[in-house]
Amino acid sequence: MSESNASQTGTARPNRSFVETAFNAESNSAEALGESRLGKYSSIAIRMFHTPVLSVKEMVYPGVGEFAKYVLQALEQYRTLYFVNVLRIDMTYVTWILTLIGIYDVLNNPLMGMVYDRTRTRWGKARPYVIGTCAPFYICTMFMYSGALFLGNSSGNDPKKIVFVFVMLVLQETVSTIYQIPRDNMLSLQTANPDDRIKVGLIQQYVGFTGSQLVFALFIPFMELTNKGYINVPMPVLFCIFSVVSAALGIFGNVMMGVKCKERIMLQPKPAPITKTMFYILKNKYLMRNFLASFAVGWWSNGGYKWDVVTQQEIFGGMIPTFFAYLPNNALTYLSVPLIPKFKKLFKNNNKTGVIALRIWDMLTCVLMVALGCPFVDKRWFLVALYGICYGLNGLNDGPARVFEAELGREINDYTEYVTGERPDGTIGILTGLIMKITAPLNAVLTVKLFKWSGYDTTLPMLPWRQGSKIIYQKVFFLFIGITILPDVVRMIPYFFYDLTGEKREKMYIALNERRALLANEDQENEELEEMIESISEATGSDQ
Repeated sequence: MSESNASQTGTARPNRSFVETAFNAESNSAEALGESRLGKYSSIAIRMFHTPVLSVKEMVYPGVGEFAKYVLQALEQYRTLYFVNVLRIDMTYVTWILTLIGIYDVLNNPLMGMVYDRTRTRWGKARPYVIGTCAPFYICTMFMYSGALFLGNSSGNDPKKIVFVFVMLVLQETVSTIYQIPRDNMLSLQTANPDDRIKVGLIQQYVGFTGSQLVFALFIPFMELTNKGYINVPMPVLFCIFSVVSAALGIFGNVMMGVKCKERIMLQPKPAPITKTMFYILKNKYLMRNFLASFAVGWWSNGGYKWDVVTQQEIFGGMIPTFFAYLPNNALTYLSVPLIPKFKKLFKNNNKTGVIALRIWDMLTCVLMVALGCPFVDKRWFLVALYGICYGLNGLNDGPARVFEAELGREINDYTEYVTGERPDGTIGILTGLIMKITAPLNAVLTVKLFKWSGYDTTLPMLPWRQGSKIIYQKVFFLFIGITILPDVVRMIPYFFYDLTGEKREKMYIALNERRALLANEDQENEELEEMIESISEATGSDQ
C-alpha cells in the first residue's frame, strides 16, 4: 500500500503495528486529502499564497525584538572571553561548565518542545510564550553579565564564581528553552505568503545585523583603549551596559510583537500523540538529510575561544586596522539588499540553486583567506587588505543568501505539515538541536585540545603581537577563518538532492492553504485566519 493510500485509510485498520502507528501521518494531511474536499478552496488557497497580509506594525515590532536579540547574540560571542578574562575563571572549568549545561539542555528541551507543539489557545500557539517569558529570559541574562561587578577579582578557581556561572547558565537555559522555541517559529504562523515572510525576515536580519555590528563597533575600541590606558571603562561595566540595553529593548520588542502580531496559520485542532510527532522528522526527507549532515559534524570545534577578538587586537593591530578590514563587508552587506531581485532572477527563483551557489562562493573566499593569510600573518596591512576584500565579497551576497536560506528552511518545515498534517516545530527543533548536545562531550574534548594546540596564553593582555610568535598567530588565524570550512561542505551536501522547487513547490503550498481553509471552515476557532479568508474571498468575488 502506498504512503498516501495508507494515510487515507486513517485509523480504520485494526491491530496496526507499532511502525504503522508511529509513522503514518494524519489522515487529513494536505498530501492525503483528496481534491474532492480541497478543490472548492483552490481559489482562496492561491490568493493566500500570493496575497500579503502583514501590517506595518507586524513588520516593525519583530524588528525591535530582533535588534535586541542580535545585541545579545553579539555579546554572547564574547561569553567565553567574559568568563575567562573578566570573571577570571580557568578555561578548563568554563569548558566543562558549558558541557554540563549542554547535557542539561538535552533533558529540558524535549519537554518544552512537546508542550509547545500541543499548545492551542485563543491567542495562538506562540504568542502566550513570547509575551510571558521574554522578560525572565532577558533579566536573567542581564544579571549574569553583571556578575563581575560584585564578584570581585579573585583567582580562577574561586568556588563562588564557578557556582555563580553554573547557576546563572542553568537559569538562562531553562527560560531560554521556554522563550526561544515559540519566538523563532512565530513568523511561520503569521502568514502563508512567502513574500511577507521574506520582507519580515529581511527586516529582522538587517536590523539585527545593525545591532550586532553596534556591539562589535563599540566593544573592541573600548577594550583596546582600556588595555592601553587611554580611558578607564572596566570590562565588567561594558558587559553590564550592553546586557542592560539588550534587556530593555528585548522585553519591549517581544512583548509588543506578541500583542500586535496575529497568528493566521490554522493548525491541527487536536495535536497528534507525542509518540507520533517525534517520528515525523523521518517523514520529511529534506529535514532528515539536513539532520544527518549536521550530526556528522556536530562535534566540530574551533577551540572555544574568541579568535576574532584576538585577530583584531593582536594580528590586525587594533581598532583602526580592524575598521578598514571590516568596512567593505559592513558597507556591501547593506548594499546587497537591492541585489536580491537580480539574484532571484539569476537563479530563476530557485532557492536551492541560490543557497548552493552562494555557500560555495563564501567557502571559496574563506579558503583564499587561509591559503594567503596564514603564510603572511605577520604582514599586518596585507592581511587587513586580504580580509577586507574576501570578507567584502561575502557581504556582497549577504542579502540574497539570507533570503534563499531562510525561505528554504521554511519550505522544509512547511513540507512536514504537508505530508503529516502536523506542524511539530518544537519537537522536530529539539531533535535537530540535540545534535550539539549529544556531541557536546566530544566537542569539549576537541575544544580543550585545539586551545592547547594553539599555544595562546590568555594571561597576557590583548595588544599587538603580544604573543610574540608567528606560529601561534598562524594557528589563531586558522582557528578564526579556516576550521569551519569542512563542516560547511558537509552541511551543504543535502541541498544537492533537494527537489521541492518550481511547480512541485507551488502545488504543495496550494494544497497546504486549501487544507488550512478547510480546517478553518470546520473548526471556526481561528479568528485571524477566518478574517483573512473572508477578506481574500471578497477580493476573489469582486475580481470575478
